[in-house]
Amino acid sequence: MIGRLTGLLLEKHPPLVLMDVNGVGYEVDVPMSTFCKLPGIGEKVTLHTYFWVREDVHSLYGFMTEPERVLFRQLTKISGIGARTALSILSGLSVSDLHQIVAAQDGVRLTRIPGIGKKTAERLLLELRDKISLPPVLPEAGIVAQDTDKDIFNALSALGYSDREANWALAQLADGVTVSDGIMQSLRLLSKVK
Repeated sequence: MIGRLTGLLLEKHPPLVLMDVNGVGYEVDVPMSTFCKLPGIGEKVTLHTYFWVREDVHSLYGFMTEPERVLFRQLTKISGIGARTALSILSGLSVSDLHQIVAAQDGVRLTRIPGIGKKTAERLLLELRDKISLPPVLPEAGIVAQDTDKDIFNALSALGYSDREANWALAQLADGVTVSDGIMQSLRLLSKVK
């Protein structure tokens, strides 16, 4: 099991990052909540990781905080929730947001996330009700990245939005928006459309 990585950040292409850890390059899938907190290319970063092993896939998932990693593991234990869906949930909601949603049993907010229908939202609320006991995490400020529009578009596509939806959201954003702010604003805009 690979539980944590510390190394230099080589590439950022949402939701994938490439890290150099003592000469070995690790490709790590991260939720947008983590992506938005990453330092610049060439800087040192530490990610809490989860190594996902299935018959046909071996993937490494990274998280800026331990509560995100714990929640990811809890989500993937729920029937019908795979790693990609769990990443979408963590990309669209912070850990504290999910706590509030589960406490309020607010399935409507969950259905705004791509890939989550009414029945899946109900199952999530039922199964997480007694399991979530993580402290809330406060959001941090975003960072500026190269090729902002491309990164925002790729992030939205990775979260399950169509090209049309992603392009529409990009057209709504102000010039000079950072990648993290652009992703968060796009997610807010797209959740209001559904």
